[in-house]
Amino acid sequence: MPDVDFDIGIIGGGPAGSTTASYLTKAGLSCAVFEAEVFPRPHVGESLVPATTPVLDEIGALSKVDAFGFPRKYGAAWTSAARSNVPTLDFELPLGFREASTVFRDRDQPGVAQDYTYHVDRAQFDQLLLKHAQSLGASVYQGTRVRGVDFTGPTPTLAVAMGKRDRDVSVRMVVDASGRSTFLGGKLKLKVADPVFNQYAIHTWFENLDRTALAVTKDKAEFIFIHFLPIIDTWVWQIPITDTITSVGVVTQKQRFAAAKADREQFFWDCIDSRPEMRAALDAAQRIRPFRSEGDYSYAMREICGEQWVMVGDAGRFVDPIFSSGVSVALNGARLASLDIIAAAEAGDFRKPRFTRFETLMRRAMRNWYEFISVYYRLNILYTAFVQDPRYRGDVLQMLQGCFYDDDEPPALSKMRTVMQAVENNPKHLWHPYLGSLRAPAMDPAF
Repeated sequence: MPDVDFDIGIIGGGPAGSTTASYLTKAGLSCAVFEAEVFPRPHVGESLVPATTPVLDEIGALSKVDAFGFPRKYGAAWTSAARSNVPTLDFELPLGFREASTVFRDRDQPGVAQDYTYHVDRAQFDQLLLKHAQSLGASVYQGTRVRGVDFTGPTPTLAVAMGKRDRDVSVRMVVDASGRSTFLGGKLKLKVADPVFNQYAIHTWFENLDRTALAVTKDKAEFIFIHFLPIIDTWVWQIPITDTITSVGVVTQKQRFAAAKADREQFFWDCIDSRPEMRAALDAAQRIRPFRSEGDYSYAMREICGEQWVMVGDAGRFVDPIFSSGVSVALNGARLASLDIIAAAEAGDFRKPRFTRFETLMRRAMRNWYEFISVYYRLNILYTAFVQDPRYRGDVLQMLQGCFYDDDEPPALSKMRTVMQAVENNPKHLWHPYLGSLRAPAMDPAF
């Protein structure tokens, strides 16, 4: 094989790129990470799920993350705007709820010795992971933008802007970890917009927020909270960042924001006003960051690997953020891709068939994750029933932990699908009036 500058060229230094670099460098491959920004830089997506823990442990970064002092996350809670009188059917719980919650210790996770994960300031977390990859031997270039990639030669060539000069960098393989800028997805015209989850988020940080203001019990201050609003397909996240700083974001359908014809700050407060107790809590706190918005939330790719390239993390797929899946998908995608890349390097063969395992496992996991989120939006009552019913709680907790990569399908998800179909097909079903407006299409290869 021709001489190259590096074995692997990685576009993007976020969690997907830095984790891939850590795995590959530990395996003896030379890696270059090209990151357009200079870290630390702010980033949304601050709450982790337990499926990230084994990956952080494998690359040797878990002790660093734990020592940094990020708030520990022991579970998740969902609050309702008002108690509802919903028929319970055969579910073993009262569905007139104001709060539902899960605690990670309720399900043992193989290979994980701790019953918590973390809420993270992404600026600090991402920088920690990138520095860790560098400490293992990866070559990291910040403030360095990849302008193009050429796959026509025997090995790929990246056109890289380094300061005021451009340089061609030859590699054996390209890993696109460019996040939601979807570098290869745009260059190769592979990106497909999600026809259902066209979400829009407006978020900021508050100092000294009472995190238990909407909680039924006061022992969950360090949980992630999802607050339902009495507005269709609209919810609020509440995520601890430090002991005193909390991230708060409103997520809605993009067309709802457009129809409101309000600026993002006004729209945020209009939504918050639908939960007066939340408005009172935020008014008593101090906003310490400007409002930021995130659009184009959900998309897929027709292909996530090819001849001498793969996509990991948001570069290849992003689904609605309701269950904090983004960093988990990035880290687990990096793990799975790295296994195939290492095997390909040993064989001296980086053709597409070498990455079949990675593609199969990622598409299966993302289909299951997508369907789980679809159930949440389509029939929230059903989700609430499953998350609280002792017969299904363990399976739901597995999904909430982000553990989608080892099994074909969690059993509870199959049961959810059966119940959902019965509700949708029977207008007289007691739950039929509670169907939401979002309905996911049949799962085509892109989704």
